[in-house]
Amino acid sequence: MRILITGGAGFLGSHLCDRLIEQGHEIICLDNFFTGRKVNVEHLIGNPRFELVRHDVIDHFKFEVDRIYNLACPASPPHYQYNPIKTMKTSVLGAINCLGLAKRVNARVFQASTSEVYGDPLVHPQTEGYWGHVNPIGLRSCYDEGKRCAETLFFDYHREHGVDIRVIRIFNTYGPRMLADDGRVVSNFIVQALQGKDITVYGEGSQTRSFCFVDDLVDGFMRFMEQEKTVGPMNLGNPGEFTMLQLAELVLKKVGGKSKITHKELPADDPKQRKPDITLARDILGWEPKVPLEEGIEKTIAYFRESLGLK
Repeated sequence: MRILITGGAGFLGSHLCDRLIEQGHEIICLDNFFTGRKVNVEHLIGNPRFELVRHDVIDHFKFEVDRIYNLACPASPPHYQYNPIKTMKTSVLGAINCLGLAKRVNARVFQASTSEVYGDPLVHPQTEGYWGHVNPIGLRSCYDEGKRCAETLFFDYHREHGVDIRVIRIFNTYGPRMLADDGRVVSNFIVQALQGKDITVYGEGSQTRSFCFVDDLVDGFMRFMEQEKTVGPMNLGNPGEFTMLQLAELVLKKVGGKSKITHKELPADDPKQRKPDITLARDILGWEPKVPLEEGIEKTIAYFRESLGLK
């Protein structure tokens, strides 16, 4: 198939490009390089089945494709809060442009939504039927509400125009090709420890997250895109739940050195708990994460050692 991946040079997008190229598909990788990087896909440049296009999803685009994966949007708080209006435009106009293209060429279109649609949840763990507890005017709302609006657009295009959609809600994911300045907890802790700095934990460190290794997530993407039983939304993530303190202690153990754990004030609207209910993914896709946190952290540390020149 001919497949368009928006945000294809990003952390998740580049791994998806690799897997789909391995399967023999033709890939158009679309990215504006705000958080995506050419280095993530440079090994694919020159492959006759790979095309890299510098373009912003908020601007109209036309391609003849069979599948569209819409992964374009900064996903970490420092990046999406850097230009909140642009973040909202990326989610909303990017969704409209992907859906319009899918409608025109009769392509199946995949939306990379997020567990942030659940906000600071009052239900635990979070099921797909939970509507969320989101602050619509907070610092994080450009991302949270942008993704919620994108889901609305996907389902309205599906109901009104028969567009063939797939909507996934991604929970915390980590692994090689994360940005060192990503601002997400795994990369923060690892980079701080590798550089001999103290690890910064916000609040008491009792807030929880679930961490899914990137290889597991991309496998879920591909299974979900090609199944015919549901359009979603579907949670994808690792149901293993860890506190921030547990993660910090694991990173310190794996990196070694003299770094200590320090505490700072909890950011506004930071969710206290986050854990996916993946019953739907298990039942429909036969999917669940295989990479344990300890193994995934080791692989991610190795990546950052090399990319930061700290061998």
